Amino acid sequence: MEDLLREIRQCEICASSLPLGPRPVVSVSSNSRILVIGQAPGTRVHESGVPWDDPSGRNLRKWLGVGDDDFYNPELFAIMPMGFCYPGKGKSGDLPPRPECAPAWHQQLLDQMPNIQLMLLIGQYAQAHYLPGKKNTLTETVRSFKLYLPDYFPLVHPSPRNGIWMRKNPWFEEEVLPELKSKVKEILKK
Repeated sequence: MEDLLREIRQCEICASSLPLGPRPVVSVSSNSRILVIGQAPGTRVHESGVPWDDPSGRNLRKWLGVGDDDFYNPELFAIMPMGFCYPGKGKSGDLPPRPECAPAWHQQLLDQMPNIQLMLLIGQYAQAHYLPGKKNTLTETVRSFKLYLPDYFPLVHPSPRNGIWMRKNPWFEEEVLPELKSKVKEILKK
């Protein structure tokens, strides 16, 4: 695992397309139990090198019912975005994750994480990659989360920008988050 992580941290596959240059952000262990797959680091995470070190991360930890100590313990949580580096700014937020990253690294990392019991698929890019053939919208996929258990748990992005989506979909807080917290608690107790 350490050799693979060293190789990832030196990755320059898409360096010419990255406005701030490569700085892969990933946190995993061979013993990780829950895998968080999000989109790609934002500028704040690019600067700090700490995954989910922003308001979205605070929301995500609340949703999971865990504190920083557990979330940032790679023996418990692996964090592997679809794109390991900040992709740049688009018209309405950050650009999508670079398409080269997941095919180059995800399976190699997954092969070295045999204890993963749950994969959190945060946002449309992770869901499209790990739930091939799904034809539903992000909202329908998240609402139908039980169809993907026990391996996958699809989620909307925890960005504060998604406040409108949250207000339109109160079932998310009423039905999905309690189930998510319960699953996480069950896995972390083992």
